[in-house]
Amino acid sequence: MEDIEDLVKDDGEVLVPRNRNAVMPRVRRRKGVLTNKENDEYEGECDSFIPGTQKVYLKTWGCAHNSSDSEYMAGQLAAYGFKIIEDKQSADVWVLNSCTVKSPAEDHFRNEIKAGREAGKKVVVAGCVPQGAPQSEFLQGLSVVGVQQIDRVVEVVEETLKGNSVRLMGQKKEHGKKQGGASLLLPKVRRNPLIEIISINTGCLNQCTYCKTKHARGQLGSYPIEEIVARAKQSFTEGVCEIWLTSEDTGAYGRDIGVTLPDLLWKLVEVIPEGCRLRLGMTNPPYILDHLEEIAKIMQHPRVYAFLHVPVQAASNGVLADMKREYTVEEFCRVVDFLKEKVPGITVATDIICGFPTQRKISQETIELCRRYKFPSLFINQFYPRPGTPAAKMQRIPTKEVKNRSRQLTELFQSYRPYDHKLGEKQTVLVTEEAHDKEHWVGHNKFYEQVLVPKHSDFMGKMVEVEIIETGKHYMKGRPCEASKPVSPAISEPLPKGKVSGLIENAKDTLDSTQRNQLKEDLAKQERYIILSFVLLISALLVKLAWDIWPPRRSPTGRGNWHP
Repeated sequence: MEDIEDLVKDDGEVLVPRNRNAVMPRVRRRKGVLTNKENDEYEGECDSFIPGTQKVYLKTWGCAHNSSDSEYMAGQLAAYGFKIIEDKQSADVWVLNSCTVKSPAEDHFRNEIKAGREAGKKVVVAGCVPQGAPQSEFLQGLSVVGVQQIDRVVEVVEETLKGNSVRLMGQKKEHGKKQGGASLLLPKVRRNPLIEIISINTGCLNQCTYCKTKHARGQLGSYPIEEIVARAKQSFTEGVCEIWLTSEDTGAYGRDIGVTLPDLLWKLVEVIPEGCRLRLGMTNPPYILDHLEEIAKIMQHPRVYAFLHVPVQAASNGVLADMKREYTVEEFCRVVDFLKEKVPGITVATDIICGFPTQRKISQETIELCRRYKFPSLFINQFYPRPGTPAAKMQRIPTKEVKNRSRQLTELFQSYRPYDHKLGEKQTVLVTEEAHDKEHWVGHNKFYEQVLVPKHSDFMGKMVEVEIIETGKHYMKGRPCEASKPVSPAISEPLPKGKVSGLIENAKDTLDSTQRNQLKEDLAKQERYIILSFVLLISALLVKLAWDIWPPRRSPTGRGNWHP
């Protein structure tokens, strides 16, 4: 078996070549459509269905990779004519994009499915939960968009609205080799018009004993550098000023296609406009170790945030071995020490799992590690046994003890303030978001530290020079310097919120001729599918209309039907 995703073949897998829509989905009618009478009612329902006129509610749980997938699904649905709305009660269909990292996220997902069914809504599920556990009882009868099949979400939603159940869960393969996923050049609707999220690869090379995501995302599959760069260039033409690179492990990028993460980053730096920024996503220690020198140089570049998320998970080599993390505590410290030396001020974020089964007591080494580095961002997670993982079979530590360990680490984290020494500094921040208090904008300095600024309308999307006048545990507040005016680094105005981006007329200047022809070919196939759907619909409506106007009558001889 090449990949764990191959397990779902008997659950409706369709192996789709790189060109989308080359294979139509295998449709299963829902249970209950059995008798001829019921089939007649079903067909009548389909006759009255007008594609692309319904309202869609789309909800996302989980990481930036999931957020990117949802943006692509929203873009395709909106480009086809569906209306993406936030009022789920007014929607005709709910598209729920799930996360399987923790039990609470899956519980929320399960509850949302139940709420949709009780409200009489059509429900389509996506993301890591159905991909990793397609036979789950609470998913029975639902349509599924697999993690590598998001380019076919329109087909799945259409069939679901007709009353059918469709499951597309196969891998994207080319010459038998797993690909990164759906094309990065598809339309999307950005949650934030100023930020472009690009998934550079899917899956990973690890076999962590506690991780369920591996069951869903599978082995490593990287996108070509040219496709990633083309997407970045296209996004800048639409007013984007910040790019996030995301995946399950960015450090492993390219190992399956003969390139490296630094190769990609240096190519991207060439096309990032002055003042715009790139943020690199999470990387595990084993794969970043090979590129420390190059990564340090890239982090020093003015158009790259000096920020890196490197999970340690535990400060015990024995526990790390039980987790199958494939590195030691000493190697993690080497990464952090090297980057702090070569990139002064760099922000290093990390994760700790509390209560892994073989961690019989909280490790003093874990406490000392956190005290030594005083991580400004420390994600403390309680261990959750995920079904189907090796760690789920291990004897659990009592929940009370796990919570106690989490509390100890949280108290240590809250005992220091990482930004107090920056009071009075002058910093330049790129403003891209609204703060949770709804009273400030959020900007980030070179080290991706959060700086709150006044909510002036002309600050959003701009580089603003501020003086730090207040510090907190997780933020700084900046007062705009009067002598400095906000400057927009974007090369064009950002798209209005909710507008579809990435259409071919917006992307044509950023693609080479081969990519442009490929994109045209893909869109032409989609267009043919849409035209065929409308032709079939109109034909069915005409037949039904003729039937209503001229119903069949018995012939005078009593043989057969005739029309006057």
